[in-house]
Amino acid sequence: MTMLTKRDFCLATLAAALPNAFAQAWPAKPVTILVPQAPGGTNDAVGRILAQKLSERLGQSFVVDNRVGAGGNIGTAIAAKAPKDGYTLLLTISSTQAINPALYKTTGFDPVKDFDPIAPVGVVPNVLVVNPSFPATTLQAFIADAKAQKQPYMYASAGNGSLNHLLGEMLSRAAGIKLEHVPYKGVAPALNDVLGGQIPMAFASLPSCIGHVRAGKLRALGVSSPRRSPALPDVPAIGELVPGFAGELWVGLFAVAGTPPAIVERLASEVAAAVGAADTLERFAALGVEPLRGGPVQLAAMVRDDIARWAPIVKASGAQVD
Repeated sequence: MTMLTKRDFCLATLAAALPNAFAQAWPAKPVTILVPQAPGGTNDAVGRILAQKLSERLGQSFVVDNRVGAGGNIGTAIAAKAPKDGYTLLLTISSTQAINPALYKTTGFDPVKDFDPIAPVGVVPNVLVVNPSFPATTLQAFIADAKAQKQPYMYASAGNGSLNHLLGEMLSRAAGIKLEHVPYKGVAPALNDVLGGQIPMAFASLPSCIGHVRAGKLRALGVSSPRRSPALPDVPAIGELVPGFAGELWVGLFAVAGTPPAIVERLASEVAAAVGAADTLERFAALGVEPLRGGPVQLAAMVRDDIARWAPIVKASGAQVD
């Protein structure tokens, strides 16, 4: 072996070892979990639970940073441009990654090319909730009543093109009823008007409305998951009465595209352990969040499948945001 080939061999060995050595040293400083949704929402609540568990497990601070605006686009675009070193992660929801690309003319990010999937974290259904004064007390009675109404019932959502907007469009078509969409700037003001009786109903994520349902301030008619939620076992899945109806909100953790694979693999393992911890499961259950298990392959498939699923629904709804 010549001196040149020995040198080449040493350099190649060193190059191969550097990523693993870097991953073993990571995290050497606090890690930011960028959440592109507002404090108090589903993703924020899940993010703070996950950040605490990862901090405990890895001995370094994981800090939630909320960067809101444009349906999650602003924070997601910021994350896409972060350094590829594992110190900025993105915890986001399916509507931002899978619906926004079809809804907005420009999002500022590519949901597939700009991020390396790490792991799915949890999933929540939306709930069709009504003011307690609403005449229908069951999903079956509501659909029958809606078919008999000359004027469509109004329903509130978190905004044009949001998942809860599109679920209303899906239900209208699948059940053969007419509903009139009323967009709000977020789920909180939408629920406030349902609570106050200004509008009769809304689709809302389970964590955002479960307290009102349990307190009797809202009545839950159905959940959007394929099966009943363990958090509301007496509330039917809408698909029980309307075959094929389903649409859930998942939460997933991503790294910036190009992050060393060893860091992504380590994070996937740590997330799985954190989500499977007994105290995490207890806190998730209180929120109505069902834990998800899997790694990069599973999360990548979820993104791909949801993009293909929601694009035609967004187009059919006519929703478009500049």
